Amino acid sequence: MIEAPDHRAVGRFYAALRGWTVHHEDDEDCVLDVGEGVAYLTVQRADASYEPPAWPAEKGRQRMMLHLDFEVTDLEGEVTRALGLGATLAEHQPQDDVRVLLDPAGHPFCLYA
Repeated sequence: MIEAPDHRAVGRFYAALRGWTVHHEDDEDCVLDVGEGVAYLTVQRADASYEPPAWPAEKGRQRMMLHLDFEVTDLEGEVTRALGLGATLAEHQPQDDVRVLLDPAGHPFCLYA
């Protein structure tokens, strides 16, 4: 489960990015069926005090609690697609074969080949 001020937009972003199904959506959360039978990703509505995590981590700023990694076959093509869906490319890129992006709520996630 992750939090986002606009939980619907972030849930729909990951559904579009990965081809997942929105299983349930209401005023409090957006639940994605990731196609594994027992695994779901829930995006819960955050309150007004939400602060996106800093990437990379910075002392005194909200740290990320988790990040998602997705293996892809066409790294640059999938980065372009993710950007078109609303992601942003993180300034700090620690590896050549991995791209760190930020979802619409600022959560870091990785695409890797």
